[in-house]
Amino acid sequence: MERPAWAPHGIDISVPSVSRMYDYYLGGSHNFEVDREAARKAMQFMPGLPKIMQANRAFMRRAVNYAAGRGITQFLDVGSGIPTFGNVHEVARRAVPDARVVYVDHDPVAVAHSRSLLEGDDRSAVLAADLRKPNQILDSAEVRDLLDLDRPVALLLVAVLHFLQDGDDPYAAVAALRDELAPGSLLILTHASYEGVPVTPEAAGGAVGVYRDIRQPLAMRGREEISAFFEGFEMTEPGLVPMPHWRPDGPADQEDPYAFSGYAGVGHKA
Repeated sequence: MERPAWAPHGIDISVPSVSRMYDYYLGGSHNFEVDREAARKAMQFMPGLPKIMQANRAFMRRAVNYAAGRGITQFLDVGSGIPTFGNVHEVARRAVPDARVVYVDHDPVAVAHSRSLLEGDDRSAVLAADLRKPNQILDSAEVRDLLDLDRPVALLLVAVLHFLQDGDDPYAAVAALRDELAPGSLLILTHASYEGVPVTPEAAGGAVGVYRDIRQPLAMRGREEISAFFEGFEMTEPGLVPMPHWRPDGPADQEDPYAFSGYAGVGHKA
């Protein structure tokens, strides 16, 4: 297999990556045949997977605009993935030109490509770190140098928490990040769920099985379990809802049925 120029050395390009699969679903170009093959296999069970990813991105853009509208100028995007159109810094800076953004991911391709994209941007940084180790994020030079944690920050955990198993103690990881955020900060979150998926439980289970087979298992949680991530935050209206229902730009009932898979919400730290 030929290694593209953009692929960092030292990574195994024969193994599928969830961030490159996500990039493929969104129509990006930073993925390999092994990623496309795994994504297509998952789409045999759930053909609307790209619609779910698009709904995640659309919610993220609306939530970042909401944060900017509240005067927030600092963004911490954990599990940021491979940059595709409409990244957090692009959305935020349309509303707040001096917005500062730290992107965090543990996928070397996502980190390398993000650094390449943001080279020379002194109001953005890219950190190689894992949500399972929140202190690795909080104590990093990237976060300490670029973000003032004594002022409000928008913490984005978009389509990432379902990759943490219960054994990883994801609630403790979110709480550790929350405790370092100043009052007025926001938690912007989406999470996969079997609830709202417009296919049979067997088909949904087949798609989830593809991720398990590539050793990137998904923890599909229910609404109540997802709500628990907002402990210590006050939910903003309309609460924890299917992604198209969170402050839609237009009629949500015109969305593809797959877009209603999983939940999205924004919490405010008092």
